[in-house]
Amino acid sequence: MTQNEIESTKLLETKKLAFIGCGVMGESIVAGLLRKKLVQPDQIVASHPRKHRREELTEKYKIEVFEHNADAVQSLPDNNSMVVFCVKPQRLTGVLDELNQIVKSNQLVISIIAGATIETLSTSLKNDFVVRAMPNTPSQIGQGMTAWTCAEKVTEEQKAQVKVLLTALGKELLVETENQIDMATSLSATGPTYIFMMMEALTDAGVHMGFSREVSKELVQQTMLGSTLFAMESHKHPAELRNMVTSPGGTSAAAIYEMEKGTMRTVLSKAVYAAYKRAVELGKKK
Repeated sequence: MTQNEIESTKLLETKKLAFIGCGVMGESIVAGLLRKKLVQPDQIVASHPRKHRREELTEKYKIEVFEHNADAVQSLPDNNSMVVFCVKPQRLTGVLDELNQIVKSNQLVISIIAGATIETLSTSLKNDFVVRAMPNTPSQIGQGMTAWTCAEKVTEEQKAQVKVLLTALGKELLVETENQIDMATSLSATGPTYIFMMMEALTDAGVHMGFSREVSKELVQQTMLGSTLFAMESHKHPAELRNMVTSPGGTSAAAIYEMEKGTMRTVLSKAVYAAYKRAVELGKKK
């Protein structure tokens, strides 16, 4: 571990964090923070309406979990604390109404809620220190990609703390504008949908040829994983990599011909743009 990495692990060592609506993604952040020893269990509180879920989180992570969101936030010190919003988009309005007199103006607010704009959060909570982040599904195993941006008044120290917090989910990328969060929502946050669908289609193709589903699945998954790792390590353009495995008149050339004939590129591009438009629409509804 480098000196910079050692120093970065200390950025959260005195912070208290409240996770509002600790569902799957909220739990992923909690698990990652504790797994990497960036914080201790007594630095984390959370909220969840269901008793069984509260008991589950307490037993698994040794953290304090409240039934009411307000109680979780009020348990934090007025300064040196963060409030992480992880509720479902349809519950956001009610949660903001509940907490608009409770979240302090100097507390760092982080939201991973799709479509919830910085302006919406800042105005409702009367707080200028708002961060908007968009993780994806692989974050649940610490292999995610999270794009994030923040309000102008968020300090450099706070940005550094957010960066460390999001590494609990995998890789993070600070983008310049909030519109790029919507763009990242369509590309990386929605991205696993495209990958899983392609994975499913290729597995079905293997079954159609005569493989068992388990064998076909293993062939496809390892091929996709290996191809991704190879692309990352080679630093080559995807077109160059594709040319490397495409022999004249060979199997890849035959496969590419059918995919191009089926306008696979165009369909994927349209899918990404449709997801982007939907992300923008969700933001306008808040």
